[in-house]
Amino acid sequence: MRIVTFNANGIRSAASKGFFDWLKRQKADITCIQETKAQEHQLTDPEFRPDGHHCFYKDASTKKGYSGVAIYSRREPDEVRTALGWAPFDDEGRYIEARFGKLSVVSFYIPSGSSGELRQEFKFEVMDWLKPILDEWLASGRDYVLCGDWNIVRSALDIRNWKSNQKNSGCLPPEREWLNGLCADGNTSAPGWVDAYRELNPQGQDYTWWSNRGAARANDVGWRIDYQLLTPGLRKRLKACAIERKQQFSDHAPFTTDFAP
Repeated sequence: MRIVTFNANGIRSAASKGFFDWLKRQKADITCIQETKAQEHQLTDPEFRPDGHHCFYKDASTKKGYSGVAIYSRREPDEVRTALGWAPFDDEGRYIEARFGKLSVVSFYIPSGSSGELRQEFKFEVMDWLKPILDEWLASGRDYVLCGDWNIVRSALDIRNWKSNQKNSGCLPPEREWLNGLCADGNTSAPGWVDAYRELNPQGQDYTWWSNRGAARANDVGWRIDYQLLTPGLRKRLKACAIERKQQFSDHAPFTTDFAP
């Protein structure tokens, strides 16, 4: 099983840069997309419904051209969910879940707080509200893969300029404490989500997002904020992962995982 997660920063923009040509070659079983920045009725071109895929979109209803998530899957899901029960989050188009038997794959777009204090406060509200939901999923007995842009780095390994970003959204101590508190790296006995990249690359320093300012991407001044978090039962099935750096479809890079049957 191959799963791809990608923040498109505008799915139509990513398409114009060759994303769907690249995706076709990946032969992914499930693809999770964030920041579609479109309403579904604007995506009538067959390009946005790749052959052989079942395609599902959750648009932002509060602001057109904003946020939005999607899931493409080769196998038809048993169920697709698009709301978690809190309108301020749901209405921004930040969650979609596809269920296949006992497996759930989620495309998440956690808010950024970089635009100002109000959005940072909303981000903290989302974190507080989401924690018990994630705890419930972890204890549910289902297998989950949580894909998406979490807009938080976990440690100095996940950001080039660690010291200078300590007061910036995405690297704030309470944010990192929250995300790290969800995870159980390398500890097979502790209950917690498995960070797929960190599981396979304990000391890796690879990034998935680069600012469009200056030459951040060329100089690899990046952040790792795009994750696939797994329930512990999937740990032994995780075989490989990759971050696509050769081709640039947005300010984020696609992140791919491979699982044994």
